[in-house]
Amino acid sequence: MKAQVNEIKISYKGGVKSKDWIQVSSSAQAAEVLFEHWDKSTMQLQETFKIVLLNNSNKVKGICQISQGGIAGTLVDMRILFATVLKSLSVGLILAHNHPSGKLEPSEADIKLTNKIKKAASVFDIRLLDHLIFAPDGDYYSFSDNGIL
Repeated sequence: MKAQVNEIKISYKGGVKSKDWIQVSSSAQAAEVLFEHWDKSTMQLQETFKIVLLNNSNKVKGICQISQGGIAGTLVDMRILFATVLKSLSVGLILAHNHPSGKLEPSEADIKLTNKIKKAASVFDIRLLDHLIFAPDGDYYSFSDNGIL
């Protein structure tokens, strides 16, 4: 009798051709792309954590929401984050989350999480390019621009 197992796949939605992928070369470009794809109706209500998946030319392969939480935080499961990165064969990564309070400064927890993700990413030769924190009005804070990445 043949053993039965589930098949696991990763998929892309939208069908954007690779020639049309946006190349990211600054935090401002990354912020613009991310903010366009954020549900503005929830930015003041709850924290959401997303990742931008990049190819070797820093072109955006896609954006994936990793978690959505409460008013003061959201849980980021490293296994889910890296399962997405690895299954998409991405070599670059930008992290992003919002602060419903509008406060842009990273918390100690934000800094610790970023360092934990950066360390794990290096094991797989994945470049962590930035971590952006958004206020509901679209203002943002860049870890890279502020020298803490």
